[in-house]
Amino acid sequence: MAATGPIESMTGFISILTKLIYFITAVILSLLALVSFVVAAVQFPALFGPDPTASLLNILHAILLTIIIVEILETVTAYFKTSRVLVRPILVAGLTATVRQVIIAGVGTINPTDTLVIVAVIAVLTAAVVLVGKEEFHEDKPC
Repeated sequence: MAATGPIESMTGFISILTKLIYFITAVILSLLALVSFVVAAVQFPALFGPDPTASLLNILHAILLTIIIVEILETVTAYFKTSRVLVRPILVAGLTATVRQVIIAGVGTINPTDTLVIVAVIAVLTAAVVLVGKEEFHEDKPC
């Protein structure tokens, strides 16, 4: 059995610590996703109240937040499976967050410059999701 040096021992410790942090993060994200989903479900009866539009926006807000949390959780889960961080779920979470902001901003007035910036961000994120998705697909494909 080969002796391990201090660098190998330190690297092993850091690797274990990293996995522990990712595990704790996954547990916290799971709980947050569950709470966010329950918040959305509890708000459904308000759709039949005096202000269904505001209730619908609140439900959409909670559902999109849940999707964002789940996408980030997917990144953490993928790290456990592959020992690498996948970029696509992070981009999808960013795209979902941007759409969520559009829905929230849609209720009030929005500056034309802000609209242009939001459209540009959505276009760039969409292109990145497509490009990264193709790249990750080809990396996972057996040769």
